Amino acid sequence: MGKLLIVEDDESVRMFTARALTASGHTVETAADGEDGLAAIMAAHGQFDLVLSDIRMPVMDGIEMAKQAANAFPGLRILLMTGYAEQRERAAELDSIVIDVVSKPFTLADIRNKVRDALSR
Repeated sequence: MGKLLIVEDDESVRMFTARALTASGHTVETAADGEDGLAAIMAAHGQFDLVLSDIRMPVMDGIEMAKQAANAFPGLRILLMTGYAEQRERAAELDSIVIDVVSKPFTLADIRNKVRDALSR
């Protein structure tokens, strides 16, 4: 199982996702926005097996966080999530950094499968 960081400003989505992935055997840390997520990545020296981040967040969005994290730690696995089509299009420019973009809302099975697939890469 992996060490994961979930970056999500919506507390209910953050906690739902954290509980689902913890129940699957992963070690999970969370952050409430991109700035806090980037700080957690830097503090851990990029030692996460996967970062799962919302795109649209206050302070720093997931795309900016992903760019800065990937610049500091090339090879860091990043999976983005969004409920907005235009945000999904913005993430298309990150093909070299981001593994995939998960559409919200998602089910427990959806997120567990996406994380499993991302960790197997």
